[in-house]
Amino acid sequence: MPLDYESQQRPDVGSILANHQTIDDANSLASIDRPPSEVEELPPVKIYHPLSIHVLALLMPASIFGVLARLGLQALTTYNGESIFPLAYVQATGCFIMGVGLRMKVPFGNFYGPLYTALTTGFCGSLTTFSGWQVDIFDSWVNSGQFYRGGLRDFMDGFTKTWVTLVLSVASLKFGIYICGVAQPYVPAPRPPSKIVRYTLTILAILTYAATLPAYFFLPHNFRHQATAALLFSFPGTLTRYLLSINLNPRLKTMPLGTFMANSLGTALLGFFHVLQGFPSAVSPNACSLLQGLGDGYCGCLTTISTFAAEIGALPGWKAVSYTIISWITGQLLLLVIMGSSFWSGHVEEQMTCSFQTS
Repeated sequence: MPLDYESQQRPDVGSILANHQTIDDANSLASIDRPPSEVEELPPVKIYHPLSIHVLALLMPASIFGVLARLGLQALTTYNGESIFPLAYVQATGCFIMGVGLRMKVPFGNFYGPLYTALTTGFCGSLTTFSGWQVDIFDSWVNSGQFYRGGLRDFMDGFTKTWVTLVLSVASLKFGIYICGVAQPYVPAPRPPSKIVRYTLTILAILTYAATLPAYFFLPHNFRHQATAALLFSFPGTLTRYLLSINLNPRLKTMPLGTFMANSLGTALLGFFHVLQGFPSAVSPNACSLLQGLGDGYCGCLTTISTFAAEIGALPGWKAVSYTIISWITGQLLLLVIMGSSFWSGHVEEQMTCSFQTS
């Protein structure tokens, strides 16, 4: 049942999804990434501006932990003979947690609003990745792994990664909302943190991100392409997505423009970085590590499946379908132009030629 937002106060998206309702006006979905506000009937003292230092600071460690969780899950689920592609675990986990966060938006607001943005926009948005999903599909089309299979099976592999990710992400999101709704009445509301605790959290959050710079330079060099370069670029990616969301999502009634722009930009950049990593000419190990970090960190955090799934779930039928199709086709066309033209011209290898430092 679509809700008319011109005639009544807007409920939060988690409640809308929990009640199996939809939002006909897509610009109302801008509240997904914003901290709890007067929309959730909070007192003014508990409302934080979207660009408050407390909100932005907590996005820093949330982005770092999101990247670490994504890289860890991918490493854990990548092995010979795997039955499920690794990104499926990543997207499902992030969307499940996103569902919990959306359902808990009002309690988060009553406790400490910036934590909501840190969990949903920061952690879940950095854990899930639209650009990685798009590149994974394109790699299936072109059989970048050079598997012994025909063109039909290349198509089936890419098609499977498409629909399984979409279904799994939306289902995991709604399952998280349901589980949270069942458990929430039994969880007592904690006391809001004091002013000293809030400012301490902000300072610690900033210091946590500042530590990524010495971590990159002073930890062993083989950590750079594995994690430390990605951590360095994690917050800039999240911040770019967040700014695009709060500024552009309210602009259109047909689709969330900010999320679409973030996902499209991140996909194009990731494709470009993959091309640079496939040049047959020698690229320095440090440059390779930075390119890997830009892909895993900046592009991975700039793009999101968790917010994308929440928007699909909240939009009415035809708008949800058109938004999904436009986003998917745009991503694949960008990769066709950037990666496809480079591969088929013969100047770039389909497999990565970059070499990393191992000690």
